[in-house]
Amino acid sequence: MPKTSNIQKAKLKLGKGKQAPSNAVDTSFKARSIALPSQSIAHDRPDEAPTTKRKLTLNDLLAHLKHYNTGTRRDAIIGLRELLEAHPELIAPHLTALINSCVRIIGDEDASVRKALLTFLGWLLHRVPADDLNPHAPVLLLFTTSAQTHIFPEIRIDAIRFLDMFLETIPDVVTEGWAQRSAGHGSRVLEGYLGILNAGTAFGEGADTGPVRATSIASVVLSTASKLVVLRSMTSFFSKALSPASSSRMESSTPSLNWFLSASFSSPEAFRAFDTLLLPAHHPTQASSSGQQHSQTWSEEADMDVHLESSLGHFEHVVASLGAGWTLQDLVDIDIQDSKRTSEDSSTKVSFAAHLARTLHSTLISTYLDCAASVFSPSSPPAENEYQMVLAVGGICRTLYGTIFCEPAEDDTVRASAGEDLRQILGYLTPYFPFTLGGSNLVKRDIKAEQAFQDLNLIYCELTSFLVLANPQAPRQQRIKPVRGRRQRFSAQSRADGFSAPLPTVQVSRVSEYVIQTLRGEVPAGASQTSLARPITPTIYLALLPTIWSLLNSPRRLPGESDMSDAVLRVVVEHAIKASSTSVVKKCTVDFLARLVLLDREPEYHGSFSVGLNSEGDKMLTDWILHLPRTLWELGASHLPTSEIILRVLLRLCQRRSPLLREETVSSISARLVPYFIMTHATRGKLSGPYIKLPSASPLRRLVLDVVFSLSSLARADYVLLTAVSELVDGTEMEGYWTSVKSFL
Repeated sequence: MPKTSNIQKAKLKLGKGKQAPSNAVDTSFKARSIALPSQSIAHDRPDEAPTTKRKLTLNDLLAHLKHYNTGTRRDAIIGLRELLEAHPELIAPHLTALINSCVRIIGDEDASVRKALLTFLGWLLHRVPADDLNPHAPVLLLFTTSAQTHIFPEIRIDAIRFLDMFLETIPDVVTEGWAQRSAGHGSRVLEGYLGILNAGTAFGEGADTGPVRATSIASVVLSTASKLVVLRSMTSFFSKALSPASSSRMESSTPSLNWFLSASFSSPEAFRAFDTLLLPAHHPTQASSSGQQHSQTWSEEADMDVHLESSLGHFEHVVASLGAGWTLQDLVDIDIQDSKRTSEDSSTKVSFAAHLARTLHSTLISTYLDCAASVFSPSSPPAENEYQMVLAVGGICRTLYGTIFCEPAEDDTVRASAGEDLRQILGYLTPYFPFTLGGSNLVKRDIKAEQAFQDLNLIYCELTSFLVLANPQAPRQQRIKPVRGRRQRFSAQSRADGFSAPLPTVQVSRVSEYVIQTLRGEVPAGASQTSLARPITPTIYLALLPTIWSLLNSPRRLPGESDMSDAVLRVVVEHAIKASSTSVVKKCTVDFLARLVLLDREPEYHGSFSVGLNSEGDKMLTDWILHLPRTLWELGASHLPTSEIILRVLLRLCQRRSPLLREETVSSISARLVPYFIMTHATRGKLSGPYIKLPSASPLRRLVLDVVFSLSSLARADYVLLTAVSELVDGTEMEGYWTSVKSFL
């Protein structure tokens, strides 16, 4: 019997190694690297470095902005806000690193990250000086304009929100070169706006004259809320890049509030001279800060030891301290301007604004028509997004067409084409004007909606005034540019032969009625019973001035026909007289009416409005002049700029021998000025008037004496007034000046 074994011996095969035993232990291993950006084992961290509550430094947070996890990136942005609020001294030295890291996530695909970045940059940029922020503007705008053309619509809308923030902090850089194809960031920003709105491009095949072409992202349909964001941002962009009153600003630092009068003068220089007639010279803030007087008492012989280093006027660059250097923006803005170059730039701006208005024409009309039915429904209140969209459309129209019709241009065909487009827009707006809030009377008042509708009414009035001011139809007797000091008159037909566009009579009539109701404090026709008349604020009054002037300066009608300009003038004068002396709108009313009464004596003025054409109008203006002494007495020393305007208009009227200052008018003004110096009380006797309350160093004291002398030289001197003045200035620093002036009477 063969012998068997329980142990099986493995047979070795040729070319195979020896097999490992079954109880062998595998001791092999593998090693891989691990990234630990949030832990301190990777590098040494100084103990004094500022950290957040999660023990993260600024460098850690900036590194987390590149993390693949969206939550980590969002938390890093929140951590930056926390760290910089606790340690604001870190902003200036690390500004470059902050901006370079943040701009990369402007186009982040996660909405929460973009929202957090919007909040953070909105907080950060307002804490950085503009001079420190301007060098980083190209990087900010490069990534923002790139996000404007992103494939996802929500990223493009958030890019518009970033632009809104940049327009508040660095508006000059955002709008730089906006009217040129490739001369700045503004052109790329504008192309992004038009692309999102499906409006085509700002530059056609032939620069700014070619046809409008669709963009590559024009197929996306925006929601109402998203479209509102774009339209609001465009309104802000155009308001920064353009201005409806820039034609009369004359490249000055202070915009003129009377820009609408410039078209009635033969030259910009003539308007500038007229605009500065009533400019107040009293600035309490400057006088107190500099501690210098800008006037000196005249003497026959000057003391060279005292006045050798003194000079009249205020030269801030001369008196500035050595440490007050010029900023980078001041050096960039230095440019040599000449009249020819300024005229060319203005014409170029008008041409591009007209082309842009034509490009946006269909988009603006379609947007308005989509919302008009529900916004102006008399039975239901409008949705906020829809009436805000209509308001944004009106704001864009006001800015673009204001530039077209208010800027000087060499080519009238541009305005003729833009005028037809504006008439079409007004044709769609007119059926609903005046715009009133609909809905049931039982519904709670919506103050925000009422303010929006009031702004829309003001926009409609201003758009109408653009057409009226630009229309060249003249009255039957109108003054033109003087030749050798003489005023020539001609018929309206000779000037209107080359223009066939009629005035928008329907719009003008409705606008006149609205202006009259607004100045009287009445509720517009068609408004609900819950609507109340809103008080006239300086903003509303200034917004109405172009419309009021266009109505006053309209061609006079034939005798026997009703003229709306007379009704408007009557209401304007009534409102100016009834306005309280302490009212915030009083200064605006005095300034506007003062310029109306001074226009008649301007040699280069050729408008339709004039003093002396209507006896009723002259009587109303005379009543307004007679109320000025009372206003001057009530103001006292509380509002010196308004007092100075009143004194200057009285002085200019006397110097120019205004036809409104008849002998009885001068006598009445003189009698009403007596209480300004001396008052007689029933029990307390004689009391000093408000004149004594004027600051001793104020130039108004001498200005008042000049007014009294001018009034006394026009007509028979009022001895009561002269006695009151002499009695009050006796023993003061004005005694010598008044004695020398009175000797000429």
